[in-house]
Amino acid sequence: MSMATSPHTLLQNRTTHRNPFPLTSQRASFKPASIKCATQVQSQPPPLTTQSQDRVFNFAAGPAILPENVLLRAQSELYNWRGSGMSVMEMSHRGKEFLSIIQKAESDLRSLLQIPPEYSVLFLQGGATTQFAAVPLNLCTPNDAVDYVVTGSWGDKAFKEAQKYCKPKVIWSGKSEKYTKIPSFHDLEQNPESGYLHICANETIHGVEFKDYPVPMNKNGVLVADMSSNFCSKPVDVSKFGVIYAGAQKNVGPSGVTIVIIRKDLVGKAQDVTPVMLDYKIHDENNSLYNTPPCYGIYMCGLVFEDLLEQGGLVEVEKKNKKKAEILYNAIDGSNGFYKSPVEKYVRSLMNVPFTLEKSELEAEFIKEAAKEKMIQLKGHRSVGGMRASIYNAMPLAGVEKLVAFMKDFQTRHA
Repeated sequence: MSMATSPHTLLQNRTTHRNPFPLTSQRASFKPASIKCATQVQSQPPPLTTQSQDRVFNFAAGPAILPENVLLRAQSELYNWRGSGMSVMEMSHRGKEFLSIIQKAESDLRSLLQIPPEYSVLFLQGGATTQFAAVPLNLCTPNDAVDYVVTGSWGDKAFKEAQKYCKPKVIWSGKSEKYTKIPSFHDLEQNPESGYLHICANETIHGVEFKDYPVPMNKNGVLVADMSSNFCSKPVDVSKFGVIYAGAQKNVGPSGVTIVIIRKDLVGKAQDVTPVMLDYKIHDENNSLYNTPPCYGIYMCGLVFEDLLEQGGLVEVEKKNKKKAEILYNAIDGSNGFYKSPVEKYVRSLMNVPFTLEKSELEAEFIKEAAKEKMIQLKGHRSVGGMRASIYNAMPLAGVEKLVAFMKDFQTRHA
């Protein structure tokens, strides 16, 4: 997508159409106006309240918690986006207003991740699961060998989908050890003739996260990563990858948006059978506007990107994430076995923290009591059981501190 030298004037004109809810503002001063219709006047909406008063701490793995200031900003712009006279949900995706939104979203994402100019950024649909097929369809022929490192359920699903379109091989799997570790990169027997090496950077279900990335030894030097559940949670050297893809619904937006970052020399090599909606070239040539994209989701992602930049970028965001994770893991490790983390310490995820109770019969009670304290979605994935606290970027420190205090109180009462 070619970037405008500056965002559209609708984004710049803060004097004429001042947003009542800039991302860094104090929220208490915002008072929504009543909406007058032809037949009736709606009553004044109740005043907006903050997390501490009426919102739960949502530990869901996805769709996940969004920044409160972003939600309130979106609320303030829902009816009439910055003086345009319409909602983002009503805009033509080819009109100047939405073009300014998607261009600024891409520009801010490029700034956050310092994406080199030789990479394209695509805003797509279908979730990361659709990319399990799109990647092999775009990067190799049906007879090409490709390598997969499987560190959890999502890596395994990606491998199985690739079997339909090429000849993938699992060169390492953590399944026998219940996906609790990541291999030494020296132990990976990569195929030098492989079309690419695929990893899942953070396994949402099992809580295993790559802290560094393997160097691809294949003929094209292509490393492909599913970064859905740790995308924009920390700095990443994009130049190490051929393709990065991520569903937005963990860290950067609502469900419905899938972001693909791809090295431009890899675009335009799709297999003949590739559906038009899975062909990276089609979307690249049309600046993610080949068909109607998930416009409102892209707008929300743009607000999140802006918020992350205002926090100081991903270096600062990572510091916050490390602090939250440290507090929670310390509580688990310091519980004398009442709580246990199944994941090896050196690869524990900063985003998804699975843990079990020594007395498994107490798990249902733990979840029930936590919900009463406005902490929800702590039940582990159905395939592994136990608990899981997803503490993405938008989870405030107060949420983790409240969870830890509850865990300690629950242990005192049930140990």
